[in-house]
Amino acid sequence: MRRRLAAAAAAVTLLALPALFGATAARAELTQTSSTGFTSSFRGEVQAGADATWRAIVQLPRWWSDAHTWSGKAANLSLDLQPGGCWCERWDDRGSPAAVQHAQVLTVLPGRLLRLRGNLGPLQALPVDGVLDIATGVQDGKTMLRLSYSVGGPADAGLEPLASAVDRVLAEQFKRLKALAETGRAD
Repeated sequence: MRRRLAAAAAAVTLLALPALFGATAARAELTQTSSTGFTSSFRGEVQAGADATWRAIVQLPRWWSDAHTWSGKAANLSLDLQPGGCWCERWDDRGSPAAVQHAQVLTVLPGRLLRLRGNLGPLQALPVDGVLDIATGVQDGKTMLRLSYSVGGPADAGLEPLASAVDRVLAEQFKRLKALAETGRAD
């Protein structure tokens, strides 16, 4: 399964930007769902320049929703933009420090692609592997944004029933990221 996910991630690397540029309207799609995995994809035009869109992407704590953090506050999130860097969350939990690693940074291509590996939300407790790509680029003078999350694991991991819930959470985050890029506010 790990080889298949790695091959899919490599294909996304080669195809993400051309596929991104083919989109004109905002679009969400749960493109693949099975007992061994799913892919959730979102893409659309952003009414902001590519630089502003990239700046929004790398300000993850500003666009990620408080409701989808362990601490209840997206301000507790951090993103270390280098290979091996951590998308982490740290907070005080009943007087003791608490922390979680949501994902690890795999790729940073400034102005183009941020790739993270991690199991978001309820997936963290499962023996699965997830890759999140957030890409931006310009085609025909239009700034485009794409978010894609591919998750794979053993058939008995219970992924199929979780796919819709993860897709809904990512749809909210995509909307917030797009709003931050366009208006400077995620809500």
